[in-house]
Amino acid sequence: MAKLPRVIAIANQKGGVGKTTTAINLATALAAVDQKVLIIDLDPQGNASTGVGIERGERAINSYHVLIGEATPAEAMLETAVPGLKIIPSGIDLSAAEIELVDVENREYCLKNTLESELDDFDYILIDCPPALGLLTVNSFVAANAILVPLQCEFFALEGISHLIKTIERVRSAFNPDLEIQGIVLTMFDKRNNLSDMVANDVREYFGEKVYDTVIPRNVRVSEAPSHGKPVLLYDLQCAGSKAYLHLASEVLRRERIAA
Repeated sequence: MAKLPRVIAIANQKGGVGKTTTAINLATALAAVDQKVLIIDLDPQGNASTGVGIERGERAINSYHVLIGEATPAEAMLETAVPGLKIIPSGIDLSAAEIELVDVENREYCLKNTLESELDDFDYILIDCPPALGLLTVNSFVAANAILVPLQCEFFALEGISHLIKTIERVRSAFNPDLEIQGIVLTMFDKRNNLSDMVANDVREYFGEKVYDTVIPRNVRVSEAPSHGKPVLLYDLQCAGSKAYLHLASEVLRRERIAA
């Protein structure tokens, strides 16, 4: 029997926390160590698709069509400039999916059902969730084995995460009892700012070992890379952000080995 890929949803209902940046750069870092990786861009904004260089004109078949069963994952899948990394891009239609799925029977399982075929070529599937806890994110959680939560080092970081934890608990009890938090990654860390240290300490105190040792720094090169349609590891391999994402990938793989 073919080994199924591990599905990790990258989620935080708060925007601007480095969620998409983490999705594309973690995927690139995993591919760099010979893992076969698929990104599913389930955010209607489509930033993950743009961030790996997929033009809007190339997204005629996208994650919306996969979600509603009009296309298979293989039909929507595109190559990226990163060897071993493919993407199912987002499309503008995806913003209507929340409404369209409301009356669908077993609507929470739409994504999971489509992912149960054709994808055993991959080691990891990373789902870039929208910054909301609606039906698209619930579909991601039902389809996932685990959730990775990017958390920005800012004053209100812990306040919003309680809603996310409640949603995870609801999905676990109603649809996916094996769902776990793979880890929490601190993003946009500014070592010159005492607040970053205070937030990091609070998050580690609250979540303990769930928080990765790796911290993603606030880094200009990381911010610049998406405008060039490249993950930061292709844009500037030597910058602090690239090194951090390589460290994060090794931590994720280590946790995966322990969990297996």
